[in-house]
Amino acid sequence: MKQESKTGVLGYGTDAIKDAGKFAIKTESVSLRRGTSKITVDISRRREMSQSPHYHKYDIARYDLHPGYVFPEFLQSLVPAGTPEFVDSGQRYVERMTRALFYFKQCALIGPSGTGKTHITYLVAELTGLPVWEVNCGLQTSSYDLIGRFIGLGKENWVDGQVTSWLRFGGLLYLDEANMMKQDVATRLNPVLDTRGHLVLTEKDNEIVTRHPYATLIISMNPFSAEFSGTKPLNAAFRRRMSVWVNFDFESVGDRVSQQEVALLVKRTNIDENTAYKIIRVGAEMRRLYKAGDLPYGPSIGDLIHWAVLIKDGSDPLSSAEETIVALTSDSVEVQGDVRRVIESVFNS
Repeated sequence: MKQESKTGVLGYGTDAIKDAGKFAIKTESVSLRRGTSKITVDISRRREMSQSPHYHKYDIARYDLHPGYVFPEFLQSLVPAGTPEFVDSGQRYVERMTRALFYFKQCALIGPSGTGKTHITYLVAELTGLPVWEVNCGLQTSSYDLIGRFIGLGKENWVDGQVTSWLRFGGLLYLDEANMMKQDVATRLNPVLDTRGHLVLTEKDNEIVTRHPYATLIISMNPFSAEFSGTKPLNAAFRRRMSVWVNFDFESVGDRVSQQEVALLVKRTNIDENTAYKIIRVGAEMRRLYKAGDLPYGPSIGDLIHWAVLIKDGSDPLSSAEETIVALTSDSVEVQGDVRRVIESVFNS
């Protein structure tokens, strides 16, 4: 069986509108032999963007991010697999992010730690079949790490950085903690993210690397505040290049308890629904205290799942909480006492 893929070209930014409705077409040749006769039939079918079991749960089929194009085999290991589904209460984060990448090629996610920004980025990449190039923009990350450098003596052994590799081969560049990025790094990215769409490698004889037609970008960040050490206001020029901003928040906060989170907890851990509801209630109250400035951390759904796993294994809720969300929240004895009181008030009621 032979498989061929037709390739197409996608312009910059909103030129994606021209290709709406286009899909990669795979042609499979099937041969049937009967006696001395042989019949060969070519069957053409549309390429699905994703093999993810969650693909059809989201309304993204019309947003093919690489129509007519299949990424090279050596990039397939960078395409995420097995990413859990993302639940929300009607915000349609997956669809909005995919739409932004389709029309503008880049978008920004902003929200507190634990709201699922990295999780959903990997899910979008899996659903759309994009290899991921991930960069944590910490204070130790230099432009050399992102752009590339010569290794050893002389100028024979140049090694591309993550950004340069992304420009050459396409896929999804994920810049995590973008508002911790050094200024020199942000400046180098500006011509990549506007209509010029290229990077000049001043370190390498001024080679011009043009942005791949299917190179998309997502940046994520926590809100700028003293709470998130190392964050700073995003460079204005860099900020203007983000066409769409998606704000994230916790699903359950205070008196608002998301039934989707309860159902997810039951599904992921097989815990009973009553216990799952109480765990989400504890998480919701801790998130309320966190947003009010009374706790240093609000638990993510992943943190609550870890707690539920230990309960399902046979530990009682209070002792299993000690090993998970109590110790996770802070080293402070006073803060840990506040968390215990929240847990006891819910589970002893």
